[in-house]
Amino acid sequence: MAVPDFQSFFRPLLEIAGDGKEHSMSEARAIIAKNMNLSESDLAEMLGSGKQSKFDNRVAWAKSYFTQAKVLEAPRRGYFKITDRGVQLLNEKHDRIDVKILNRFPEFVEFHTAKADKGDSVDDISDSADTTETPEESLEKAYQSIRNDLSSAVLAKVKTNTPKFFENLVIDLMISLGYGGSRKDAGKSIGQSGDEGIDGIIKEDMLGLDVIYIQAKRWEGTVGRPEIQKFVGALHGKRAKKGVFITTGKFSQDAIAYVETIDPKVILIDGRQLAELMIDHNLGVSTSNSYEIKKMDSDYFDETE
Repeated sequence: MAVPDFQSFFRPLLEIAGDGKEHSMSEARAIIAKNMNLSESDLAEMLGSGKQSKFDNRVAWAKSYFTQAKVLEAPRRGYFKITDRGVQLLNEKHDRIDVKILNRFPEFVEFHTAKADKGDSVDDISDSADTTETPEESLEKAYQSIRNDLSSAVLAKVKTNTPKFFENLVIDLMISLGYGGSRKDAGKSIGQSGDEGIDGIIKEDMLGLDVIYIQAKRWEGTVGRPEIQKFVGALHGKRAKKGVFITTGKFSQDAIAYVETIDPKVILIDGRQLAELMIDHNLGVSTSNSYEIKKMDSDYFDETE
């Protein structure tokens, strides 16, 4: 089964705290995972950022919502304890506790409305009670949507530019990835060969201890296995160990499967990945807005000597 939405962890957390004792978050996660029969693969599923598991993130946000609603309190870092309000809520024996129920508490409403526009009413905010995502997941989803749109726009623009532009783009990309030595050296290599399916040769490092052979095709369609075999044949002719095939189109599944079983090592970069690499290395894009996600520095508040 998949990891449940974070509101599904509200009631289990409250039940764990129901004995009135302090409980650690690690203890709570273990109990919840066991009671919900979550598998190792469920627990290992990561957020889009790859920095935290989805399960840990959702349990943490459930606890955060409860502390904002004064249903739980945090006596010390990584621990929680039920409050009188929490005891009352638990005794109401709701089948499911969600944001709509928490909206009865003024402290929670203030916390929740602070995340929205000041013109929104409490009714507007309660519409978000059906969400299955934590605020962090929603932010990541919005970011990925913007990034996908940008990738499509960048790739479309690359396809409309000239072959010379594409040649320069390949140079810029390889240098950004740490290859090619100086741009002057790389510029002398790319686009100069055109020999037996090879469009260029670029240094793997500043000293040129090894080289990488490159094939770059500004195609609209799909690059199949025959084109890749031609490139690999050229690599064998040069006794080359490494090659990169870049296209604005796509690679067939047969082509992808082929390079996984051969020597030399060949990396395939399709149009979508090309656009993603351009975004990652600020080629043809600029920063519009920047947001920082911060967390509390508990060490700052520690008064122990």
